[in-house]
Amino acid sequence: MYKILVVDDEEKIREVIKEYGEFEGYSVSEASDGMEAVNICKYENFDIIIMDIMMPKLDGYSAVKEIRKTKDTPVLMLSARGEEYDKLFGFEIGIDDYVVKPFSPREVMARIKAILNRNQAKLGGNKKVSFESLVIDFEGRNVYVDDKKVDMTPKEYDLIFYMVRNKNIALSREKLLDEVWGYDFFGDERTVDTHIKMLRNSLGQCRKYIVTIRGFGYKFEFEE
Repeated sequence: MYKILVVDDEEKIREVIKEYGEFEGYSVSEASDGMEAVNICKYENFDIIIMDIMMPKLDGYSAVKEIRKTKDTPVLMLSARGEEYDKLFGFEIGIDDYVVKPFSPREVMARIKAILNRNQAKLGGNKKVSFESLVIDFEGRNVYVDDKKVDMTPKEYDLIFYMVRNKNIALSREKLLDEVWGYDFFGDERTVDTHIKMLRNSLGQCRKYIVTIRGFGYKFEFEE
């Protein structure tokens, strides 16, 4: 049974998501603010976190940053604000998807399913590959440069793993959005560019393997 943590200062929203989640067969826990969520995550593991942004004590962004220090749990962000900046900032700190209030509970359940399915698929890898000083450990979900572990956001890991699995194949921005973020993601192609920039910064000297294809997209290029 999948475990979900719903974090929102509005009790009615927590109740609705919990009702629909339990109907889908999930185990649902609740937190009324970001600080409570961080404390709960210190002692419990969840398969996904549904996180509101505007909350007392500790906002959703700050809560995600704290949780990300120790755990790689997927996050679906909820917000009454739909500005592009808010969405991009969320993705930069590692959230997996973003829903604007008011929302349809069924849509939230569909997005939860999509995130859980993608996460299960990612956990299915069982090999390690190397490209000179760059090592990609699919099973351990780690990346190493010069034998040093690289700390990246969950979406950066998703992006590099997908590109490495499709080594030397030109990947359009649209293709990357579909495969890494999912068909139900409503962002635009600039999201890909933002994460590619973040990924290159994380890879340091190994950024050379991420090649830009002008007017199209990117590819992980390595000649044997």
